[in-house]
Amino acid sequence: MRLDPLKHPWMAAPETRAVLAALGEARFVGGAVRNALLGKAVDDIDIATPLAPEEVERRLKRAGLAAAPTGLAHGTITAISSGKPFEVTTLRRDVSTDGRRATVAFTTDWKEDAGRRDFTFNALYAAPDGEISDYFGGLDDLKAGRVRFIGDAALRIREDYLRILRLFRFHAWYGRGEIDAVALRAAAEGKSGIAGLSGERIQKEMLKLLAAENPIPALRAMAASGILAEVLPGKLDFARLERLVAIDADNFFAPDSLLRLGALLDDDAPSVASRWKLSNADRFRLTDLVGAKEKVVSYLSQREVRRFLYRLGHRRFRDRVLLRWAGDAKLSNAIQWRALLAVADAWTRPVLPLTGSDVMKAGVPEGPLIGRVLGEVEDWWVDSDFIDDEFSIAERLKAVVQGIAR
Repeated sequence: MRLDPLKHPWMAAPETRAVLAALGEARFVGGAVRNALLGKAVDDIDIATPLAPEEVERRLKRAGLAAAPTGLAHGTITAISSGKPFEVTTLRRDVSTDGRRATVAFTTDWKEDAGRRDFTFNALYAAPDGEISDYFGGLDDLKAGRVRFIGDAALRIREDYLRILRLFRFHAWYGRGEIDAVALRAAAEGKSGIAGLSGERIQKEMLKLLAAENPIPALRAMAASGILAEVLPGKLDFARLERLVAIDADNFFAPDSLLRLGALLDDDAPSVASRWKLSNADRFRLTDLVGAKEKVVSYLSQREVRRFLYRLGHRRFRDRVLLRWAGDAKLSNAIQWRALLAVADAWTRPVLPLTGSDVMKAGVPEGPLIGRVLGEVEDWWVDSDFIDDEFSIAERLKAVVQGIAR
C-alpha cells in the first residue's frame, strides 16, 4: 500500500522535499501517516531516519536549513524549512524505562524502532514516494478502528503509564466499537501508575481526549475501569457533558476541551486545575466557570443580556450560556439559548462617555474618589441600558458628586 504524494500536498510540498533531500534516507512516521491514510488533516510532520543526530544536524545545515537540537538525548532535531518545523528523530530502541521516561540507544533497524512505539497504527512509516511500511498490523487495525498495543500491552504500559490515557484518547479519536479487551484489562491493572505522571502530561492527554467529536464512550469506559478517578476524583456530571457534546454537534460548534471539562466537573475545579498544572488563564477560566453564581437563564431579555455581556465579557458570558444550556433538561429551550449566543456574537461593548477629567471638572479633587464616582455613574449607566444622552449622564454625575463627594 502507498500514499500518493500528489494527493497529499504536505508530502510533495517544497519545504518537505527540501528536508527529505537533505537527509537522504528518511521516512514519514506516526500521526502524519495515520491521518493521511484516514483522509484527515495533517498538521505536524514527523520524520524518522537511521542517521545519527549529529549527522542529521550536519546535513540539514549543509543544505541551508536551520536545525535545532530540541530533543538531542532522544535523538530529535527540529528542522526548519521555509519557516515550517519538522521533527527529525533517529531510529531508537529502549534501553531502560521507569514508567515515565525512557533511556534510548540509536539503531538502524526500522522494525526495532517501530517496536518501541505504543500502538500499531502509530508505527506506520511512509517513504518519500508513499510506500507504507507496516511491521505490526497497523493498517488492519486502522481500518478496523482498533487501538491495539504493540506486543505485550501490560509491558508497554509499565514502560510509560501515560499510555493508559493515550489508549482512551486514541480510541475517542480513531476507535470504533468496544475498546480492545486486552488493552483495557492491562490499563485497568496498571492504573495506579498514573499517580506518578506529571500534571502537564495528564493535562495534555485529557484535553485532547475531551476535544474528540464524542469523548463520552471513552470517558465512560475510563470511569467503569476505575481509571478516570485517577485523574478526575470526585463527583462528575456525565449527563451535562453529554448534552454539551450534543449541542456542539447540533450547532456545528468546535469542541472546547476546557468548557467540556467544566461541564463534567461538579465542584472540584481548583484541585483539578492544580493537579493538571493548567496555565493561569485556563485555571481562571475553569474555576470561574464552575463556580459561577450569576442567574443566566434561557429567557433573559436582550437588556439583561447586554448587562451580563458588559460585566462578564463575551467569552465568560458565552461559557455560562453553554454550560447552563447543557444543564437544561427542557430541550425545547434550545432556540432561546441559541438566540442568547447570537445576541452575544453581534454585541459591541459600549464605552462609558465619561472620564476622570470630567469628574474633576465636576469638582472632585484628584485622588481615589474619582474612581468611586466613576464607578457609581457607570453602575447607573449600565442599569439604564447604556444610555447615550449627554444631558442625562451629566445630571447623574452631578447627583453622584453631590451625594458622595461633598
